[in-house]
Amino acid sequence: MPSRAPRACGLCGGIHAYGSRCPKAVERHKERKAVSDKKRPSSKARGYTAEWTRESKAFLAVYSSCRRCGRQATLVDHIKPHKGDKALFWDRRNWQPLCTPCHSGAKQSQERRSPER
Repeated sequence: MPSRAPRACGLCGGIHAYGSRCPKAVERHKERKAVSDKKRPSSKARGYTAEWTRESKAFLAVYSSCRRCGRQATLVDHIKPHKGDKALFWDRRNWQPLCTPCHSGAKQSQERRSPER
């Protein structure tokens, strides 16, 4: 089966096989992510405390299937991002059970595309 042609990198000027990433681009991405992570409050500061852990486990005991794919749910996701709003954070109508792949993949991608960020 034929593969796509190699491509010229706009960052380093080198030629890279289709599907591979330029080492400079990878490093640049890591640096950008590190800067972003330093600005982000800790999980505790965002409301994910022992109380959240207890309540989310209780929620998953009742709603154990992922809302998107039907697999075993492992996380409680906020349907509408709470963005620090404690009332929305604790509103169970805003919670949904998701498996890790659905939460980390499709849901995060959807939130990045959402205009109301």
